[in-house]
Formats: sequence, structure tokens, C-alpha cells
Amino acid sequence: MSPDPRPAPDLVAGDDGLARPRWAASDPLLREYYDTEWGLPVRDERGLYERICLEGFQAGLSWATILRKRPAFRAAFAGFDPDAVAGFGEDDVERLLGDPGIVRHRGKIEAAVGNARATVALRAEGGLPGLVWSFRPARTPRPRTFAEIPTRSPESEA
Repeated sequence: MSPDPRPAPDLVAGDDGLARPRWAASDPLLREYYDTEWGLPVRDERGLYERICLEGFQAGLSWATILRKRPAFRAAFAGFDPDAVAGFGEDDVERLLGDPGIVRHRGKIEAAVGNARATVALRAEGGLPGLVWSFRPARTPRPRTFAEIPTRSPESEA
């Protein structure tokens, strides 16, 4: 029996013939993100710090909103250079609160600055990448359907 050539119902075939999840099928920005970033490992300090910050800013908002604002976030947060952001003070927080290109939420901005300081401090103990990747599972799951993707795991709980 040959495999069914049609995409699964939770996938949508694009104009390019590639099947993508419904969330990544129509918006060009989400499609680009899915094709080039989603699900790929991030192992460098700056990349992990950026993802942590953007995930924090995303809380309560859509990921598409954050992706649209990502260039402004990168400009506002010195390219997510932890050393630079760790040096931000109250004047910088006030400046960022006035930046319409980013999510202007004091708690989220202060968290990004605090996370930069924590990232710099973690270098003495192996660094942010070492900490994040220490929680990876011994074996990477390979679900074949969305239903097989767990919403929790021992690693995510840790």
C-alpha cells in the first residue's frame, strides 16, 4: 500500500507544494518563520536570550505580533546583546516604554533587562546554553501527528 499523497487534515499545501501546519500556511511572515526557524535548535547565548525575551513579550499576544515587531525589538535591545542590555538602567526602561515599535509593558521590559543580567552571571556556571540544553531529553521524540505531540514532558516540567 503506497502512502496517501494528500497532506494530513491539519496540514495545508502551499503554492510551492510544501505542506505546512495551518498556522503557517497563509501569513508570509509565519510561513518564513516556519520554514527557516521553527523547530530548529538554538545553541548560542544571544539567540537563546533573544528567544527567551521574545517569548516573554509574547505572553498574552500572538506570535505573529511579536514577529512583526522583532526588527524593532532587536534595535531597541541592542541586537539582544546580553552584555549591552545588562547595562540598561531606569532611563533605558523609560525610553523603551516610549518606543511604539515594541510591546511597551514595564514588567516585560524589566524582565528582559533582568534576564540579560542573569545571562551574563550564568557564564561563570557554564552559560545560558549549557543550562537550557541540560534539560533536553535523552532521545528526541518524533511524533507523526499533532495528536502525538505531548503538551507536557518531564523535561518541560524541569
